Amino acid sequence: MSQSLSKSLISILMPVKNAGPFLKECLDSILAQTETNWELIAINDHSTDDSNQILKHYSNKDFRIKVFENKGRGIIHALRLAYAKCEGNLITRMDADDLMPAKKLATLKNMLIDQGIGYLATGKVRYFSSTEVGGGYQRYESWLNQLMDAGDPFREIYKECVIPSPCWMIWRKDFERCGAFQPETYPEDYDLCFRFYAAGLKVTSSEDILHLWRDSQNRASRILPEYADNRFLSLKINWFLKLEVNEDIPIVVWGAGSKGKWIANYLINENIPFLWVTNNQKKIGVNINGIILKDFEALKTMSGFNAIVAVANMDDQKEILFFLEKNFLNQSARVFFFC
Repeated sequence: MSQSLSKSLISILMPVKNAGPFLKECLDSILAQTETNWELIAINDHSTDDSNQILKHYSNKDFRIKVFENKGRGIIHALRLAYAKCEGNLITRMDADDLMPAKKLATLKNMLIDQGIGYLATGKVRYFSSTEVGGGYQRYESWLNQLMDAGDPFREIYKECVIPSPCWMIWRKDFERCGAFQPETYPEDYDLCFRFYAAGLKVTSSEDILHLWRDSQNRASRILPEYADNRFLSLKINWFLKLEVNEDIPIVVWGAGSKGKWIANYLINENIPFLWVTNNQKKIGVNINGIILKDFEALKTMSGFNAIVAVANMDDQKEILFFLEKNFLNQSARVFFFC
């Protein structure tokens, strides 16, 4: 490891909004890091509880903790301010109700120093709760960690956000190249993930659990409209059209459930032609918004396509993938699972 690189300062960017019940524990976990060359830029986002008092108390105890008031509103404005105030060559972020295992910062930093520019460092996560972790979060944790083991998380980026929002680290130069926090797009963590992908960043991931993610009823992803399902679908389809579409290759939408209908309606409203197919025998031949659903077997007559699969059932997904791989192994057919 280069001695100069080993001295690189880590900037931890952390928006804080009414995190009082968990904030001390979060800050203590940062103070307990084995890597000590860091600064925490904490942005109080108009908290109405004792979050700001807690932040100032810790800031008075440790010069590495710097506290500012968000002049705008919301996570994006808070992150922009934090980034504007930070001085580190390595950038990461943190959620104010979560916990860092003691070796998190050291592990992410060492991976980036080993790999160099052009890499994003991440690791496994574990959800915890004072009650019971929700089933959806359990499935998301398992899926994320399996992607880390496989070593290529971007291959499933259209399903969900494949880089856990409070568990990544990046060189400032690469972060700038990805647009930092400038876009005004929610969900901001998923949009940033797509920008990492679009920039061609490679991912280096640790086998260790590097972040403890709190599941609580007041998490922003549970309660704010910025994280509603339609926001995720809109983000996915816009990035898909930007990154994956070739006008010479037709688009196929597979699935006529709620997500399939939403995607089809979006394409119709944008005057983008597509073929709509289903493996649900009851829906074959049905006219929805002027589009007749076709039997998926119709794809056999095509030489190539980009298929958006909006089918949530895992067994159905496996059958769909088997069908596509069997019939289009050596052709220009690509599949993108949207759920």
